[in-house]
Amino acid sequence: MKKLVEVRNLRAYYILRGGKIAVKAVDNITMDIKEGEVLGIVGESGCGKSTFARCIMMDFTPPLRKIGGKIIMNGHDLTNLSMEELRKNVWGRLVSMIPQSALNALPPVRKIGDFIYDVASYRLGIRDKEKVQELAQERFEDVKLAPYVLNMYPHELSGGMKQRVAIAIATLLKPKLLIADEPTSALDVVTQKAILRTLLDLKKGGIIGSIMFITHDIAILRQIADRIGVMYAGKLVEIGSVDQILYNPLHPYTKALINSVVTPEPEIRKRGIAYIPGNPPELINPPPGCRFHPRCPYVKGICKIREPEMITVEPGHLVACHLYSQEEG
Repeated sequence: MKKLVEVRNLRAYYILRGGKIAVKAVDNITMDIKEGEVLGIVGESGCGKSTFARCIMMDFTPPLRKIGGKIIMNGHDLTNLSMEELRKNVWGRLVSMIPQSALNALPPVRKIGDFIYDVASYRLGIRDKEKVQELAQERFEDVKLAPYVLNMYPHELSGGMKQRVAIAIATLLKPKLLIADEPTSALDVVTQKAILRTLLDLKKGGIIGSIMFITHDIAILRQIADRIGVMYAGKLVEIGSVDQILYNPLHPYTKALINSVVTPEPEIRKRGIAYIPGNPPELINPPPGCRFHPRCPYVKGICKIREPEMITVEPGHLVACHLYSQEEG
């Protein structure tokens, strides 16, 4: 499968207090997103998932700053493009995003149609109102929203309708990659499934090329993803197919995430509620070596002093853990 996005040694930090403090939110990540796939990104709150999404969008609004690395999309290096080039050739066309807390992103004093025009004119550079309305109506039909919703205010819509509006805005120009940042986190389970189905239908219909689906709930990815990448403390610690990650997890953090999922199966419920002891580290001063070692039940001496490299354990299944390194056999 052809690569759509290539991320190489990406580092992006939040620079605070005049450069005296650096929050290492995305720290040396290398990975690919393939054409036509749904890639899930999972991890605890504060592990850098949303910041990583901003990086793919080339949104380095201060205090976020790109420290190093490359982002290559559709064969083009995006890291040196100007704001005008991003607006003209990248945003909405190559990549688009449903932001986290999209349900609260709609301005309460603007009608949906007016807000869509604001986004299209500023972010996408489209200032023809008739064209924007035509695009909006077409996409509303795709996400199963009635045209009259364009004349409504956000408070008149349900949570599911607001999320569909956010999806319609993000897919106006049929992006090659849609980043969905926790699009189901504030919805009931029935509406969650409907939103997942909408995204898959848009992909099947050619409105979306690929999807990067960000969540803290690894169980959701079973329903939508082709591959899963696991992030912890600004690092990518494991990546593989859905079956590889869910049925043969390698990294201790991945195993702990899966064990902490609430499940209705009686044989699993007997074990009680599992959790990961401790808390994620502060990314201003992360621990040396493997960042998970203070919480890891398998920690060894090398884990505290040397950062593990990402290695291939089986085709398509990579992990960054000393348990699988050559030095440890």
